Amino acid sequence: MELIGLYLVACALLVAAGIAKAIRPTDTARALAAMVPIPQMRIRLLVRVGSAAEAALGVVAILIPRAGSAWLVALSYAVFAAVVAYARSRGGAIASCGCFGTPDTPATILHVIVNVGLALVAAVVAAAGPSGSILSILSRQPLHGLPLIVVSALCAWLTYVAISVLAGLQAARRMTAISFRSEQ
Repeated sequence: MELIGLYLVACALLVAAGIAKAIRPTDTARALAAMVPIPQMRIRLLVRVGSAAEAALGVVAILIPRAGSAWLVALSYAVFAAVVAYARSRGGAIASCGCFGTPDTPATILHVIVNVGLALVAAVVAAAGPSGSILSILSRQPLHGLPLIVVSALCAWLTYVAISVLAGLQAARRMTAISFRSEQ
């Protein structure tokens, strides 16, 4: 499985985002409230439950990478891409997706591209029909998978930075540019 590293990135991001949203569901609930006409308290509960399921899927998909779990990872990222694309098309308050449980994480085109890319990676892994546990897969890698784990963790962190921190910085830059233009 040539794409196992990127698949691990996708799964790790599911775990991180799922845990973050389960702990802090408000921003995701606010973003979804603009899309779905459900009371805020119910949406928060749905976000907590869905986020726990997201994190659980990520853990299971990492530990036991099988076609079924990989297809669910692919489906998750396809749905995320659609939601972020919808958030971008709406602009305004919904422009924040709350993906990592943080306020004002703008929905960017890069976020859509990353979600589509991770959906495709998971679909390719699913189509390959992996078997065995992550331990058996790692045992076939150089140094029992340690370099793969380190590089995958680094890529997961860089992906988080790109779709969360960088997006926030870009939004702040745009707001600052607007402020400077209006003062001149």
